[in-house]
Amino acid sequence: MTANNVYCVTKRCFDNISDKDRERDYIGFATLPEQMHRKSVKRGFDFTLMVVGESGLGKSTLINSLFLGDLYKNRKMSDVSGNKYRIEKTTTIEKKTMDIEERGVKLRLTVVDTPGFGDSINCEDSWRVCTAYIDEQFRQYFTDESGLNRRNIQDNRVHCCLYFVPPYGHSLRQMDLELMKRLHRKVNIVVVIAKADTLTSSEVRKLKQRILKDIEDNQIQIYQFPECDSDEDEEFKQQDRELKACVPFAVVGSNTMLEVAGKRVRGRQYPWGVVDVENPRHSDFVKLRTMLISTHMQDLKDVTQDVHYENFRAQCISQISQHALRERGKLKRDSMGNNGETNITETDRLLLQKDEEIRRMQDMLQQMQEKLKASDKKHDSIIDV
Repeated sequence: MTANNVYCVTKRCFDNISDKDRERDYIGFATLPEQMHRKSVKRGFDFTLMVVGESGLGKSTLINSLFLGDLYKNRKMSDVSGNKYRIEKTTTIEKKTMDIEERGVKLRLTVVDTPGFGDSINCEDSWRVCTAYIDEQFRQYFTDESGLNRRNIQDNRVHCCLYFVPPYGHSLRQMDLELMKRLHRKVNIVVVIAKADTLTSSEVRKLKQRILKDIEDNQIQIYQFPECDSDEDEEFKQQDRELKACVPFAVVGSNTMLEVAGKRVRGRQYPWGVVDVENPRHSDFVKLRTMLISTHMQDLKDVTQDVHYENFRAQCISQISQHALRERGKLKRDSMGNNGETNITETDRLLLQKDEEIRRMQDMLQQMQEKLKASDKKHDSIIDV
């Protein structure tokens, strides 16, 4: 009997099984996705967004437009009269948290703003506050994860950084490049061209091209969209292609509702007409919101966990190992007698074995890093060819 005949006989036997018999053979693990869904919805979700850019670019307005709320209603604007304030102004951190619920799904949104960024005359240290905050959140998560009670760890790590570029420049400024170089291995950077309604369509295209060229020339890694699976439908693939083509996003924000042709829209009123924030011909606002919230929020969190946090965690473990090696060496020197002979106890022998294991792990980690660098160089050379 051939394999085809065996398959046909087996299929006929399976087709003749009654529904009751099939229910008897049903195990039940097919409900695992529903169980995970219920558990996730009950627990809720966390997302932390950092917005970076100089004052007056509409960062707060855009965040309010994205999440349909008023996150900065209690903000007190500082008095900027006089040159002394402008010279002494430094970058600070302002954190706002908002609980959002949509169709039974709860989201705890944290927005980390950086007022004062780039506003002083000397901006050399503007990046320090941003990088220090991201590292501090990683360090706090690492400490909580290494503790005894790990059931209710609060994730305050920065999952995405919206970097606002002013529309009046020809490309990225030196200050922008310096900050991105220090952030791109710590957080997912999404570049946003602010107040895009001040530019024509051709000016927006040229500015996008120059920004992407500067990013490539300076080897800055911005957030890369994941590739679509082959089994995705064509509509999703088309949406993904459109999102990738819009990078960097040229956006317009507004908290004002206007009535245009009998329809209420979120926009900005000018003497020559109305800019509709959600009109794709006027702004990339809808595409940014789709990417940030509807399609890639979980991927942003996964990249933060699997790439940026893991890099930080490996560095912490390496530092702890080096500190342990120094302590072991000090203990070994203290155990030496006056005649130069070593009095090695069983504890010392175990410590030496651990030291050797740590050395081997460090050698393996260094080899893996060298292989990754070599593969990156090879990939870059293939692209250049």
